[in-house]
Amino acid sequence: MGAILVGTAGWADRELTASGWYPPGTRTPAQRLAHYASRFGLVEADSPYYAVPAPATVQRWADSTPEGFVMDVKAFAALTGHPGRVEPRDPEVAWGRFHEAVEPLRARGRLGRVLLQFPPWYTAAPRWEQRVSDALDRCRPLPAAVEFRHSSWVDGPERRARTLGYLRSRDAAYVCVDMPQGHRGAVPPLLAVTSSTAVVRLHGHSRAWVGGSKEDRFRYSYSERELAHWAKQLTLLSGQVKQVHAVLNTCCAGEAQRAAELLQTLLSP
Repeated sequence: MGAILVGTAGWADRELTASGWYPPGTRTPAQRLAHYASRFGLVEADSPYYAVPAPATVQRWADSTPEGFVMDVKAFAALTGHPGRVEPRDPEVAWGRFHEAVEPLRARGRLGRVLLQFPPWYTAAPRWEQRVSDALDRCRPLPAAVEFRHSSWVDGPERRARTLGYLRSRDAAYVCVDMPQGHRGAVPPLLAVTSSTAVVRLHGHSRAWVGGSKEDRFRYSYSERELAHWAKQLTLLSGQVKQVHAVLNTCCAGEAQRAAELLQTLLSP
């Protein structure tokens, strides 16, 4: 059975630091990350999605965490086709900066997977297939995980087999998502193994997923019953891979951390 690592997307957002989840006196970024790492074995660094961090910042992340701690890193938005971000004209330059930024994690053995989250307009069409392929090429040799936000990639047995087979050929983890259903393009919670690591991201089931603010889209409290279901699913995956990464991507005010702690309890023998 592979190890199941549970964590959250981020560890330093404003609502979390004001929620009381961190003990009194935990004020600096290094202190917060060290406390977080004492509670969980995994975190997803989501801040690089908004701006590529300086290597010195990432070095401090590596220095603040213990041996065996794993950090998945969400790729800078422009690298996966999201608009509205400052981007060098040359993709090679942009990717070069990202590789330089995450090198301290790789060198210290902390790096898990680089999350390539593609936007919902990336449908399973040749144009977007090529964009996904290009991103995987430029991500190498870093291990990647691919999250689609449109169901066309897994609609029907033939399309699903093609998508999963391609990711398997690239040793890229297919990201299983738990997200609101019933809207156009909603991706079902498909358990699939395409690499030695399985990645599951739990986004919640907010009714404001379509059209809501970022906070409203991810504002959700997982019930113990829901988390017990996911504990069983993660255990099934662990029988097929070396590691399972389960990331709670809900907010706000420490909600993800509380759900992740309960999920860890439910996974305990």
